[in-house]
Amino acid sequence: MECLDSELLRTFIAVTKAGSVTDGAAQIHRSQSATSLQIKRLETIIGRAVFERHGRGVVLTETGRYLLPVADEVTARLDGALRDMSQQAVRGKLRLGIPDDHGRAKLAQIIATFTRAHPQVELEVTCALSPEFPDALEKGRLDMAVYEVEHPAQGEELLCEDPTCWVASDHTDFSATVPLPVALFDHACWWRDAAIASLQARGRPFRVVYSSQSVSGVIAAVEAGVAVGLVGRSSIKPGLSRVSSAFGFDPTPTSKLVLATGNLQNPDLIIAMKSAIRSALN
Repeated sequence: MECLDSELLRTFIAVTKAGSVTDGAAQIHRSQSATSLQIKRLETIIGRAVFERHGRGVVLTETGRYLLPVADEVTARLDGALRDMSQQAVRGKLRLGIPDDHGRAKLAQIIATFTRAHPQVELEVTCALSPEFPDALEKGRLDMAVYEVEHPAQGEELLCEDPTCWVASDHTDFSATVPLPVALFDHACWWRDAAIASLQARGRPFRVVYSSQSVSGVIAAVEAGVAVGLVGRSSIKPGLSRVSSAFGFDPTPTSKLVLATGNLQNPDLIIAMKSAIRSALN
């Protein structure tokens, strides 16, 4: 009976994340034909397909979705064991800042991925409002942080983009309401500024009826039918609808989630955490 080896699993992971055999092959520096053969061998060993062809790319089958977290864990453990045994394990302390709303969904995955591979690192995580993070990095209170900006600055690595839009509850009609009730952030940041600028450009009366420090708070007000709110497209839940065009709003900015580092002088630690963050957020 054949067994799965780590190279097959790494090829499987690369193709999964790239979304195609061609792009996955480029990531692992193999030819497309060699990569295709490895995927076929993997499927032969398992006895089931791990991918379905979709246009020019591939998507995971049910078997593939089951295998992916197993493959991630196995390869991470192997990499960690190799670093430990070769006495090249990453050590030290890392102070990481994660935005409150993104942190709730992704923090556990980042910590799990990182600590499995680097158990000798002391990790200190701050989950808070992201506008505070650039100052904390500059003053040495954090070593690395993920936060949202409208325009990335030098030294900020772009992780992903999320267009903003005005949303309302499907069960409430504010289209003729004057003044328009709105929910805003109560913390000084570009999100609040963008929302107010959008409201003023609309040229119609509005009033702030609800303020919150977080996206989840603004969404709660919208879901309750209290107001309309400006949120990222990725935060729209069932029961909420985009109303930007219907309410006469001009296009609003796109939020950029960025990664930045402070003055930490441990390049191995920085590289390791960046890898874990990219894996969790992409």
